[in-house]
Amino acid sequence: MKNFTNLSPIKNTKPIALYSSEQIYTMEQAWFAQGYDSFGLMQQAAWQMAQQIELLYEQKCLNANHSANTNVYHRAERLRRVSVWVGKGNNGGDGWLIAYYLQQAGWQVEVVTVGFDVNDFDTRTQSAISNKKDHNSDHITDADKARQIAISANCHYQRFEEIHSSHNESEKMALLADIYIDALFGIGLDRAPEGVYKEAISAFNRTTQQQNALAVAVDIPSGLVASTGAVFDRIAVQADVTLCLIARKFGLHTKDGTDYSGDIIDIPLIPYQTARPHKISDKNTKQNTIEAFEPVAILLTAAHSMKPRRQNSYKGSYGHALIIGGNRVDGSQGMGGAAILSASSTMATGTGKITVACHEAFHGALLTSLPDAMTINLHDTDGVKALIKQASVIAIGMGLGRDEKAKMLFIDYIQAAIAHEKSIVIDADGLYHLASLQADNHQLVTALREYSMSHQVCLTPHSGEAARLLDQKISEVESDRLRSIKQCAAVYGGDWVLKGAGSLVLEQKSGPARVYVCDAGNAGMATAGMGDILSGVIAGLLAQQDLAAESYSLSQAALIHGFSGDTLVNQGNEYHRDNKLLIGQRGLQAQDMPAAIRHVMQLVMVD
Repeated sequence: MKNFTNLSPIKNTKPIALYSSEQIYTMEQAWFAQGYDSFGLMQQAAWQMAQQIELLYEQKCLNANHSANTNVYHRAERLRRVSVWVGKGNNGGDGWLIAYYLQQAGWQVEVVTVGFDVNDFDTRTQSAISNKKDHNSDHITDADKARQIAISANCHYQRFEEIHSSHNESEKMALLADIYIDALFGIGLDRAPEGVYKEAISAFNRTTQQQNALAVAVDIPSGLVASTGAVFDRIAVQADVTLCLIARKFGLHTKDGTDYSGDIIDIPLIPYQTARPHKISDKNTKQNTIEAFEPVAILLTAAHSMKPRRQNSYKGSYGHALIIGGNRVDGSQGMGGAAILSASSTMATGTGKITVACHEAFHGALLTSLPDAMTINLHDTDGVKALIKQASVIAIGMGLGRDEKAKMLFIDYIQAAIAHEKSIVIDADGLYHLASLQADNHQLVTALREYSMSHQVCLTPHSGEAARLLDQKISEVESDRLRSIKQCAAVYGGDWVLKGAGSLVLEQKSGPARVYVCDAGNAGMATAGMGDILSGVIAGLLAQQDLAAESYSLSQAALIHGFSGDTLVNQGNEYHRDNKLLIGQRGLQAQDMPAAIRHVMQLVMVD
């Protein structure tokens, strides 16, 4: 992606509703069922996008002038050039109309068609479209109408197939532009682009990179699956800006969507208040519309604020967290670091006191790095169970080990936590054992699921762990992360984080299940120990019962974890102001996180 900054408006800090492709189609049909014209909607969309493109161009010029150390912005005198790449569907129709409106505004326009036959531009075909456009013919699509309008206005166009096969450099030079518009595929794509479309996407990306030009996607970058965020074989348009129509798509914010969509600008088009279900007479349509307006997920872009502590308090006022892990299995050096990292982030969130139940071989290392933590031998089952009774929350699994002894410890300690009604966080090797218990039809799985209906149980797998929990392949989990997190919750109960790009959070303890997408975090956090850090943040917040419920929720923990990582790489969120912690993505390590967590925790405090 090119280095264009501040191309979109100030980032919204309010939650944003996210929808699937099917829901968007239902919204459109509900709109049309009320008598509104589909082509009119396409014209409205294209007009608004053309206006946004002009604003983006001006902002790009402004940024370029600032980077050249000029103090005054002068509108560019040279002709503004735009290259609009269109496919044959409605997304392409949007592109044709954008080209038409920009040409009317004085732009030099070049439309690049992909997948069109030469006959599609035959003058007799165009004449037939023109003659039928006033007769409401079912055979004339909105995309056909849009193409006719643009061609009738003398918008210049070329077939990509001819340019691609040509050895004439002058033809390829005609593609040079300041802004490139991707209107190849819309939200209906659910597979890898093939043939000429694959070649066109590759050429689009290559050209925009070579020209250092702005790449703008219409509704969604071509090649990105709107409902899942999947990109197959890395074949998708690399957009700098996505102009998102009607409502925000779920796939823009999770999995590959975060790498391809760039800045996102919403163009709502359909006023929600005028498409409400009560205006629809058909019962089936009405029910579908009700479901369509219930988002599949909510994008969270800001953490909840927290109130300062009362002066009249002590360490017991802020909970006691028990971290259970850091085992040393026979024949190995163990994973004491996992428990230490988890404990360090628990303390960074402000827990009053903490005990780490780990192998005694790690007690010295633990106290060296965290002298304010208490320790107990992981294998002292009576002692650990007594501490479970005293603790506010237990977090178990980080470096626990996967042998049979570790499995029995897991069972014993989870049963004790249930018996004493404690909040529970399960991660890493704890998830490994939980999957084994499910395969064995162990009664603990049922007991934990029932317990989670009235008590806080948080589980935090990455896609590999989720696959094992569901007895699926990793590719199945990754193909539809939203479906996978719901399946996990249905089988095991509890609240869930499915870690990854655009981490998903499912919360259901306080009512109907809601899914959130965490708009925080970065690729620098793809390193060993980051999951242990997250588990510690969750446990640390849960221990502090002086906090409001939303402030110790699972989604809050995921956001604080993500924003802390962003602070370390200076990602540009509100939590990095006055930042002295900058490290960068390549060098980021889990042990760097506690300082950033303390920083973010302070910044979310309000008087």
